[in-house]
Amino acid sequence: PSSCASRRTIQTTLLNPNVHLMGEDGASIAYIRLTQYIDKDGELRSRQSEETRVWHRKGGRWVCVHLHRSGSPSSVHACA
Repeated sequence: PSSCASRRTIQTTLLNPNVHLMGEDGASIAYIRLTQYIDKDGELRSRQSEETRVWHRKGGRWVCVHLHRSGSPSSVHACA
């Protein structure tokens, strides 16, 4: 593995989750996603976005059928 992969640290926290059940086979969750990481220069960075996910139970398994995100993208390149 590269030295970048070995020092890459990304912490994701879901803040203020709000879950709505929609019958036995549906649910939605809305939350603030906080992503913290160390960039290529060793500086601590954070990004925040708001996400909503809609889930549907199919065949006994929960499947995410829709995702909406507002704000900073959640993917980060800590060692780019």
